[in-house]
Amino acid sequence: RRCREEVLKYKDKWDELTRKMGYWVDLNHPYITFDNNYIETLWWLLKQLYNKNLLYESVSIQPYSPAAGTGLSSHELNQPGTYKDVKDTSVVAMFKMIRDKRSEFLFRAGADSEEAELFFMAWTTTPWTLPSNLALTAGASIGYVLIKTFNPYTHLPVKVVLAKPLIGKYFKPEGQNGDFEGYTAGAKVLPWHIELEFKGKDIEGCRYEQLLPYEANSPAAIEEITPGAQPFRVLCADFVTTEDGTGIVHTAPAFGADDFKVGKKHNTGILIMVDREGKFIDGLGEFSGRYVKNYKD
Repeated sequence: RRCREEVLKYKDKWDELTRKMGYWVDLNHPYITFDNNYIETLWWLLKQLYNKNLLYESVSIQPYSPAAGTGLSSHELNQPGTYKDVKDTSVVAMFKMIRDKRSEFLFRAGADSEEAELFFMAWTTTPWTLPSNLALTAGASIGYVLIKTFNPYTHLPVKVVLAKPLIGKYFKPEGQNGDFEGYTAGAKVLPWHIELEFKGKDIEGCRYEQLLPYEANSPAAIEEITPGAQPFRVLCADFVTTEDGTGIVHTAPAFGADDFKVGKKHNTGILIMVDREGKFIDGLGEFSGRYVKNYKD
């Protein structure tokens, strides 16, 4: 009864706005979602779809509230006060490349082709989705580079792939073609050198090692969820840009509409490593049972 009262409380305001907008609708006989005629009509329509075998079970990517334990509608997300600016952690992850026929041209680049390990650099604003990673996505026509440098944490020689327009975000100009022989752990500027330039389409299909392998997200678990899935490859899609990040997008099909679309197209499978309370599921090592984010009042 109270819900029905709330729905109708501002009906006069809706009618006034409708007239001002020139929205052509029968205000004397409006559709009201709690009305039995409306409900029965929907059930009738659903039955027609069912009888024509047009209903199927699948996955839907939508906003979700762990606190409420339910999905959120676009209407709810557009209410006043829903959004606020927050500071959050972003991560640049290094995905180790697998050497095969597809990636051979990258491993052969440079005179010291056997010296360094190769990595794809991928940026994400949702580090908690990394255990659910199943692909990396690049832009087919974007220009990329293979850069010879050092890992700033291990100080080992590495070669990394990222978009050419974003080099300046990670490497200082004064380090270009720097002193590789004289590099030490305490050096303030990483020496770096461009070994090769190519397009995103050239690395499509390249494979990489799983970043965070655990029991729950193992290849066997992926196969059980999606038989025949082909995860841990570089894909190409038009939503990748060079405005931020590295030009290579960490892709977790369970946690984004674009990710889900490209994952479904290329049969990467899907991993949902978070439960309905917003905690990592069992089988994820030290992450199991922890909230995906540390919330503060």
